[in-house]
Amino acid sequence: MKLAAPFRHWAVKSGVGLAVVGLASASWYTTSFIGSRVDAADFPPPSDLEQQLPPEHFVLLHSVPDSLLEDVHLGKAGRLVEEVVEVRSGDTLIGLLVDAGINRGEAYEAVTALEKVFAPRELKPGQELRLNLSTPGQTSEARERQLVEMSLQPDVERDVHVTRNDDGGFVAATIERPLTVEVAHASSSISSSLFEASLAQGVPLGAMAEIIRAFSYDVDFQREIHPGDRFEILYEEYRDEQGNLAKVGDVLFAALTLKDRELNIYRFTPSDDRADYFNPKGESIRKALLRTPIDGARISSGFGLRKHPILGYSRMHKGTDFAAPTGTPIFAAGDGVIARIGRNGGYGNYIQIRHNSEFSTAYAHTSRFAKGLKKGSRVEQGQVIAYVGTTGRSTGPHLHYEVLQNGKQTNPLSIKLPTGKILEGKDLQAFQAVKDDIDQLRKTLHQDRVLIARQPS
Repeated sequence: MKLAAPFRHWAVKSGVGLAVVGLASASWYTTSFIGSRVDAADFPPPSDLEQQLPPEHFVLLHSVPDSLLEDVHLGKAGRLVEEVVEVRSGDTLIGLLVDAGINRGEAYEAVTALEKVFAPRELKPGQELRLNLSTPGQTSEARERQLVEMSLQPDVERDVHVTRNDDGGFVAATIERPLTVEVAHASSSISSSLFEASLAQGVPLGAMAEIIRAFSYDVDFQREIHPGDRFEILYEEYRDEQGNLAKVGDVLFAALTLKDRELNIYRFTPSDDRADYFNPKGESIRKALLRTPIDGARISSGFGLRKHPILGYSRMHKGTDFAAPTGTPIFAAGDGVIARIGRNGGYGNYIQIRHNSEFSTAYAHTSRFAKGLKKGSRVEQGQVIAYVGTTGRSTGPHLHYEVLQNGKQTNPLSIKLPTGKILEGKDLQAFQAVKDDIDQLRKTLHQDRVLIARQPS
């Protein structure tokens, strides 16, 4: 969600109550349905309807063309059935329709109609297809079922329907699902870890992971978080018409209050249209490299002289070890190009990323690499590149992480990394307006004031 002054209206949720500041404009939908071609004047009064129509006429017709119900006497005609089909890995939409008993030519026509509003190749394993089918009657010579309607939900914001029309062809329509945007607020002291504290406050995993990554530029989560520190977060929630959480949106603001400092970050989209987090001065918190390219791990061995756990004698440890369970995701510490990937002696499974002419980072002992990566692949900061393991010369699952400056392993804590973008001119003015709006919203939430919602026009 792109913030700009004046501040957008949101519904705001704080704790167990709901402080409503406003509602985002809902997306309404329009679509067309096929009529039954029956004039209301032809019907008898409601009290006489049951006596004048035989029982077999009490059938709910849901956008069903007359051609599919030429004879509605149950002994002769087909009947409508609904089937739910789950998409599995390797399935194709045409294949699923044919497996449901639909003629291949008819399945192709339905898929062709669907392609106008949704690409079938975007179907994902686990998604469901709802099929309304007309089955052959006792006197019908057709062996296959006929497709009356197909529907699916590609994402939380829309449904897609393919319906047979009176001409026997298919027409596709998209139904937008109206969502309301709320701003959720959470704050708490930290007793053991930021992860546990935010989880106890009901902060979704996606939002929690985002703020951990954002603060990772400046905070060593293994050494700098202490009992009594505090966190605060504002983030978006999208809810459907029934009030159910449909998806989590952007983190708008986050704060960490540590023993020796307080860090506040605000989400803002400058004129270059790339959203980022900025400190109160309008300086991007993004730096060239992450301090910790892994979440939820502890430092088991730092940079410097140590007794090697396998070789048994003292030698320089030219990296930082993060102990974590096998399979824990490992993130690229910065944007760059993969310079090396594969087995590398005692390092086991190894990746090296070249970030610029001066800096590279290396990741060793991984269990496996992320799919699709190879030498020369471009990666972005925070992208999952591998998973923790214990390959090579290793006594247990951990990540061995190195920062190389001009080809030489360097203590990452001793490197002064350049900062990211600094806002100026109109971008800085726009950011200050957004910052002021968010700070005012935070004060409102802390005072537990309840404001009346502005209804969408």
